Amino acid sequence: MKFHLYLFLLIAVLPVCLKAQNMQQLNAAEIKQGLEGLNVYGSVLYIAAHPDDENTRLLAYLAKEKKVRTGYLSLTRGDGGQNLIGNEQAEVLGLIRTQELLAARRTDGAEQFFTRANDFGFSKNPEESFKIWDKAKILADVVWVIRKFQPDVIIARFPEDGRAGHGHHSGSGILAREGFIAAADPKQFPEQLAFVKPWQAKRVVWNTFNFGGNNTTSDEQLKMEVGAYNSLLGKSYGEIAAESRSNHRSQGFGSARQRGSSTEYFTPVAGEKASGDIFDGIDFSLNRIPGSTSIQQLLKEINAEYDVSDPSKSIAKLLKLKALVKGKPFKQEQLDELILACAGIWLECAAVNPSYALGEMVNVRIQGISRLKDESQMSVNIEEIVSGSSFILPPNKFITHDRQIKASSVITQPYWLEKPHVSGTYTVDSLSKIGLAENPIGLHAFFRVTIGDQVIEKKRPVVYKYTDQVRGEIYQPLVIAPPVTATLADKAFVFNGNEPKKITLQLRNFKDNAAGVLEPKVPAGWIVSPKKLDFNLARKGDEQAVELTITPAGNTTGGILSLNVIVEDKTYHHGLKVIDYEHIPTQTLFPFAEAMVNKVDLKLAGKRIGYIAGAGDLVAESLKQVGYDVVSLSAAQVIHTDLTGFDAIVTGVRLYNVSEDVKGMQPKLMKYVENGGVLLVQYNVNGPLKLNNIGPYSFGIMRDRVTEEDAKVSLLAPAHPVLNFPNKITSKDFDGWIQERGLYFVGSLDEKYTPILSMNDNGEAAKNGSLIVADYGKGRFVYTGLSFFRQLPAGVPGAYRLFVNLLSAKK
Repeated sequence: MKFHLYLFLLIAVLPVCLKAQNMQQLNAAEIKQGLEGLNVYGSVLYIAAHPDDENTRLLAYLAKEKKVRTGYLSLTRGDGGQNLIGNEQAEVLGLIRTQELLAARRTDGAEQFFTRANDFGFSKNPEESFKIWDKAKILADVVWVIRKFQPDVIIARFPEDGRAGHGHHSGSGILAREGFIAAADPKQFPEQLAFVKPWQAKRVVWNTFNFGGNNTTSDEQLKMEVGAYNSLLGKSYGEIAAESRSNHRSQGFGSARQRGSSTEYFTPVAGEKASGDIFDGIDFSLNRIPGSTSIQQLLKEINAEYDVSDPSKSIAKLLKLKALVKGKPFKQEQLDELILACAGIWLECAAVNPSYALGEMVNVRIQGISRLKDESQMSVNIEEIVSGSSFILPPNKFITHDRQIKASSVITQPYWLEKPHVSGTYTVDSLSKIGLAENPIGLHAFFRVTIGDQVIEKKRPVVYKYTDQVRGEIYQPLVIAPPVTATLADKAFVFNGNEPKKITLQLRNFKDNAAGVLEPKVPAGWIVSPKKLDFNLARKGDEQAVELTITPAGNTTGGILSLNVIVEDKTYHHGLKVIDYEHIPTQTLFPFAEAMVNKVDLKLAGKRIGYIAGAGDLVAESLKQVGYDVVSLSAAQVIHTDLTGFDAIVTGVRLYNVSEDVKGMQPKLMKYVENGGVLLVQYNVNGPLKLNNIGPYSFGIMRDRVTEEDAKVSLLAPAHPVLNFPNKITSKDFDGWIQERGLYFVGSLDEKYTPILSMNDNGEAAKNGSLIVADYGKGRFVYTGLSFFRQLPAGVPGAYRLFVNLLSAKK
């Protein structure tokens, strides 16, 4: 048997995604899993609202035991949640959680999809969710994914009512049912029918649950035992599920592996009723493919004869199978990957450098190897289409071939962030991109492998890889960048009255000899100096710090500061943001080079602030903007040094949830307050807490929150110093807040605490636990669930004024 491999390099934007941080090859057990899966026809789509909502045990069971094509459609990317591993928020947090979801899917075997919905934070009902999301657009996305994926069964994670616990959750249940109906109706979203056909799934079921004290299961419901042990993989589906879920590190969802029997419960939502199993009436065999008798017989032989110690013995019959299924609705791509895996053929195209500027020539290194044992069995011939050069690849010999290709004309940017978007919904103009988990890769290598009389065509993304001294070989996506980026340190800048402020930005060069002009733009009436700046960055990777002086003026209280970078008569307006965590591939983002600028009438009292970091926020950086000297304090510094030199100490969000050191710090912090200091504790969730007694007197952290960012706020204690010194706080200071008022308010207060504010969402009773203050000894203790960690980085003037007051005590 002769094997010939031809290689072509194409430059195009095609949907080829970097599926893993390291390009691993299937092992013999995984090949066997895949061969058994070729016998199965059909699919199941699971629908919920956020990253971490999915039932990873059920997904793993469906994908690896039932071997049906399994997908998870998350309406959002988790942009509005909290972050336990860093200070990223909003869209950047959504980018992290997207990659965490993809890592989870690589573990449990399912596929990942999204809609254009932006997670805007907690919602108490689906009506609010649909108002902000634009329900028609998100329903269209759900229908699009259903029509493309063609599931036999749709599984909703949540019910449509309050038992879902979150307006996004119940909204996902509603969209699962309505999407099921609309996908089968050609009158619904007819613009999609140029690319897909209407699709009628058999049924929708709700995967009931028992967690968070809410048991929605019952013995009368449909059941599925999912705790089986997969001897090929050496794991139960409970163990695989825990590994999958533990990828959600930004949410702190490390999970223990579960072993033994486990039952999932389901209740009907729409479609044909099932009596004993959610798959009643569905044939998952190849009988659904006309004329498949010979295919099924051949697959039976392949699986029976598979030799785990030498998968290459299956190649001949796999090639015969490839000929049989040509033109049929079969798992063609999976079959091709299995043939290459059985042959031990590994193919890769890696760039020499991690990044290139638009239009640059990219140096790539083509590498490959075939591990077939018999040298007479294989002759590999590689031809490259651009130059026509060719070379021979002997069996079991690693080859390297260098080439140059032109970089993409599109920068590396998540497709849902290419354009500005309104709150709730991302702007995506291309129907072909909707639903995709991540960007199509611009540059790829196109391989053609001829084995016998069969041709296998495979696309591999052009990646970048390097060797880390600790972690070993690391893969990450290739970056195509603007020639020069201009990065602002913050998303918002606050100006105290009309006082000028110096703002530093960073120019970064992505190509040699980049000369051009930087032109800052400020709100009408404001003044910026210099108005224009020439730059000349000689070598790729060079950086230059640029200082701008901005002066508020006129009647405009705020607006947008934007940066134009002109290189070779083309204007660019991108900054640079690199997200680098070990558990996900490095993510490079080119956000718009702009920031909010706001003028605030702000008086300061006190100067030196100690900040104890919690789960991660940008409050310390925000306080520096308005003139505070902020010192980051470690646990050892809190315990062993004199704190009397600080005018106030602030704890970062969720410190008492994440720090093992709070028990050691707490006595020192309480003594600091007793001696005359101010301690401001930002929100913590109600469990688990590392220390229950957070304040000098008792209070309980509840799950109460106010999600309407424009909810009316009443001043319960208008004469209290925190509302009067050094700034007079009025209801106007609560204008312009973003996403929410606050979360995890307190209750069961000791009478020594004074509640300061009252607020509530529409239709709810007033909540008085957003901000409490108590005198203790000579000092002041403050606890607040107000979301300052969102407001201050966004430059909300009133939030600054109130926060400064909370830090300030008359001496």
